[in-house]
Amino acid sequence: MRFSDIPGQQQVKQVLVQSVRRNHVAHAQLFRGAEGSGALALALAYSTFLNCEQRGAEDEDSCGQCPSCQKIDKLVHPDLNFIVPVTTTKAITKDAVSSKFMAEWRSFVLANPYQGLNDWMQHIGAENKQGSISKEESLQLLKLVSLKAFEAKFKIVVVWLPELMHPAAANAVLKLLEEPPPATVFLLVSYAPEQLLPTIISRVQPVVVRPLSENELTDWLHTTQQVPEVKARQLAQLSEGNPGTALAAQNAATDDHDYFTLFVKWMRLCYSNNVSEMLVTSDDFQKLGRENQKEFMQFALVLLRKVLLYGLDPQLVPHLPAAEQQFVTGFSRFVTPRNADPLTRELNEAHYHIERNANPRMVFVDVSLRVAELLKNAA
Repeated sequence: MRFSDIPGQQQVKQVLVQSVRRNHVAHAQLFRGAEGSGALALALAYSTFLNCEQRGAEDEDSCGQCPSCQKIDKLVHPDLNFIVPVTTTKAITKDAVSSKFMAEWRSFVLANPYQGLNDWMQHIGAENKQGSISKEESLQLLKLVSLKAFEAKFKIVVVWLPELMHPAAANAVLKLLEEPPPATVFLLVSYAPEQLLPTIISRVQPVVVRPLSENELTDWLHTTQQVPEVKARQLAQLSEGNPGTALAAQNAATDDHDYFTLFVKWMRLCYSNNVSEMLVTSDDFQKLGRENQKEFMQFALVLLRKVLLYGLDPQLVPHLPAAEQQFVTGFSRFVTPRNADPLTRELNEAHYHIERNANPRMVFVDVSLRVAELLKNAA
């Protein structure tokens, strides 16, 4: 994993690179971001950069060619270690610790480093069980760090989701952070850092992973993930800067649809209160399929928020795509602080009913009539 593989996060990448260049590598760092963010990917890219054997003094990224980079890319480097939440499964019926799941972990991360806990639990066949970092893991961890690095400059321990540590495991980590072994770097990747012990928080250097901009995520989806540009823009808007959410939505969708064009048509019908055309359009909505119907309602909520913010201050919506500019500018006169809340509520309720298998045609007509009334009052 290289920094160049990860969309956006230029400021974070620069801080990480400079820490290595200046030999100011903190022995414990906390990569904190939302589930589906680039937190784990950044920790892996940083691990690669730390132990790259051919990195020059001015290089901004690992080489990708040396033995160390190639081993870390495959997650098989002997000095790259992982502690992750696990549970007993049909294959592992007792003493569930991270080391017994490393083959599954490698395939999971190499397939997509932007996945979350539930994805991991499904991957290992946990069924309805909850994963955790058990107290038995603390013994494994102490044994692990007692050994010197085999071949790299740094022994790296990545703890994924440390908020799920058993108190005994958390205390073992705390002791190691208080008295760090030489040439050992702990990289904690957390999606809920507020659940960590305050004493652990106080002993780690924070690395804050923020949501991507819409353009950053759109470009990455289009150029790296080969998602068509229109669909990439829709996914970026739906996921609000979260790569994992965008990829999950792309995998869930059955077809590519132009939600923006449908939304514009829908709002014009609502504004003109054209009931006969609403009925015709409800047939088109029904043909989308349930997952795409839900996705469309999410898209509508995101775009509605854009319209409201643009009406308050155009600078609140920077980098508005050219295709949306005219519509958002014009429609912003009809979405105001007075009707924004009830409009949002109607769309959320429509999403709720679709999710619970209500007749999509009836839901669409009903929400259309309600939206028409709200837009009429704002005119």
